[in-house]
Amino acid sequence: MTQRRIPFIDEKPIAPAPGPWKLPPQRTYIFKNANVVDTSNGKIIHNQVIKLSGGLIKIIGNEHAQLFPNDAIVVDLAGKYLSPGLIDCHAHLSSVPGEEGLTASIVHPDMAVSHFRQPYMAAQVLYRGFTTMRDTGGATLALKEAIADDVFPGPRLFIANKALSQTGGHGDSRSAHEACCGTTNCLSTIVDGVPAAIHATREQIRMGADFIKIMTSGGVASPTDRLDHIQFTAAEIRAITEVAETYNTYVTAHAYTPRSIRHAVDNGVKGIEHGNLIDKETAEYMAKNNVWFTPTLVTYHAMGSDKYAGFLPPANREKNRQVLEQGLQSLRLADEAGVTICHGSDLLGPLWIEQSKEFGIRSQALSAVKILQGATVNAAKMLGQENFLGQIKDGFAADVLVLNRNPLEDISILDEPEKYILAVVKNGRVYKSRWTKLSEDVAPVRTMVE
Repeated sequence: MTQRRIPFIDEKPIAPAPGPWKLPPQRTYIFKNANVVDTSNGKIIHNQVIKLSGGLIKIIGNEHAQLFPNDAIVVDLAGKYLSPGLIDCHAHLSSVPGEEGLTASIVHPDMAVSHFRQPYMAAQVLYRGFTTMRDTGGATLALKEAIADDVFPGPRLFIANKALSQTGGHGDSRSAHEACCGTTNCLSTIVDGVPAAIHATREQIRMGADFIKIMTSGGVASPTDRLDHIQFTAAEIRAITEVAETYNTYVTAHAYTPRSIRHAVDNGVKGIEHGNLIDKETAEYMAKNNVWFTPTLVTYHAMGSDKYAGFLPPANREKNRQVLEQGLQSLRLADEAGVTICHGSDLLGPLWIEQSKEFGIRSQALSAVKILQGATVNAAKMLGQENFLGQIKDGFAADVLVLNRNPLEDISILDEPEKYILAVVKNGRVYKSRWTKLSEDVAPVRTMVE
């Protein structure tokens, strides 16, 4: 697959005007005796000396281990592991906790409710070790810019702005008894017909979208469609993908069934989200066409658990049961066919707390190496960031995790960040530390009056 870079990423960013939220000057860190997790090759490189400076990684050979800058903070990582930061490729930061049930988690009559809670959510995501996130509907350019400008902590964001849905499609949150006009909620917008599809695609990109997300099948969370519905016509999808290509970006599709997946891929879609109901032939078809695959198994496990028994209405619970049963099999089929698999969660509202549990679920179908690659190198490639994110290499972003266990031996340690992730470093700054040997460095120095 020819990798297309997103213009918003390639272009040299304009330095933001200094704000009162400016963080303290960055420090230089030297991590010695580090066991580096080589995500590309699936192995541990022992006793490395890693320098973090100016937001970037520098590998220092042992022969130069004593040539540290005088102001560097030297940390001995003997017995610890240094891993690239994690990437969640399917999330909805605008679907915040604090409301009861599915509908309230998707549709906010007053978007200020969501906006005021998003900074808290963004910080929690980062503290779990996800230093980068691909938001597939809901996050705005304003949120992305605020995080990039260090107004508050959060992951690097790549956004779809609003997902595109047809009337009665997966992104249409109205019940069957609601008539009248199309609706726009915090996750998606409704478009019908080729002209409207073209306009909506251009509008998402104008408003900061790095890629386009569409719905081509029914979904668990939508009230009026079935999982086997095919959504958008071929002409509508082709119009959307053609516009995306003119902006050097791509389209990914919410799709469960073999028919909906082929419908999307045949018309230019480059990524499939969820895909729980794929069969062997469809998996092979995806591999042949170099289509990215982002499963999101943890959301179905959470919605089907007794812990969140009241989250889904009865009709939605039945759809959730159908996709839950075949989720692990979809991973196995995709892996056997050679499909490139990325990491996703897709949690809504109160379910967000389960985000890290995707790793342990996937371990029932995939090796630890492949699971970690889905959340690092594979994800970075899909984002067009394979030369900057997802690995610990010279010149890459200083987005790293300090772990007290080897994730290649037991990937499920990432299910419990509070226990196994000692520190979360993004852009060379220690945003979260659970380790006495490494202090957080993003809080301004306090001036004491007395």
